Amino acid sequence: MSAALLGARDLRVEIGDIRVCDGLNLDLHARQSWGLLGVNGVGKTTLLHTLAGLRPPASGQVTLAGRAIADLPRREVARRLGVLFQGEADEFPGTVLETALMGRHPFLGRWQWESETDQALAEAALREVGLDGLEQRQVGTLSGGEARRLALATLLTQDPRLLLLDEPTNHLDPHHQIRLLGLLRQRAAEGDRALLMILHDINLASRFCDHLILLFGDGESLCGPVSEVLNIENLSRLYGHPVVAVEGAGRVVYLPE
Repeated sequence: MSAALLGARDLRVEIGDIRVCDGLNLDLHARQSWGLLGVNGVGKTTLLHTLAGLRPPASGQVTLAGRAIADLPRREVARRLGVLFQGEADEFPGTVLETALMGRHPFLGRWQWESETDQALAEAALREVGLDGLEQRQVGTLSGGEARRLALATLLTQDPRLLLLDEPTNHLDPHHQIRLLGLLRQRAAEGDRALLMILHDINLASRFCDHLILLFGDGESLCGPVSEVLNIENLSRLYGHPVVAVEGAGRVVYLPE
């Protein structure tokens, strides 16, 4: 197997008096889709930001394509890795297309304008998320769901090999949740890319992820293929609430008891 796009070795992450993980090891390879699950406040976002190189770990190392992410220039990191934050506010006025084009900034020189190729990438991304026809709309007039889809389109315009997404289904209705998670997984599977995303819906994780990270709290974590990690015992312990498995429509669905 080729070198991991993202790796963690003996990773310890802390925030305040919360120990997010301790001794975490993982290798995220091309064409894999990882999910990150855990209760509110356990440190999922903090771990994601650490894996993105946005905050230092307490100990251990994060690598990007085999190189320590802390040693890489941020422009090089941005060309390889894209992050969707949990909540993104558009602080500056602009159109939908102008905002999507921000995804090309890591590839532009100082004072360089976007090319026709960059614009074509942005327009294609807007079509993929269902925002075609809104290119000249002001971002301040978008609904919460439209703004979330625009954030995803900006990430797709950036077109990194590795996507780290913090609750990508925020503000999305069920149709757009299924459609966009399917799109992200397809891009990872067919384009020699990979993704890791924080999700709160167990069933979306089981449907669109092939590997999982479970954060139990107090530094304890569990990583592995969905087939090995996802079961009612682990989920009940993860959420501190009994979980049952129900079979139907050709898949297993997990529900709180």
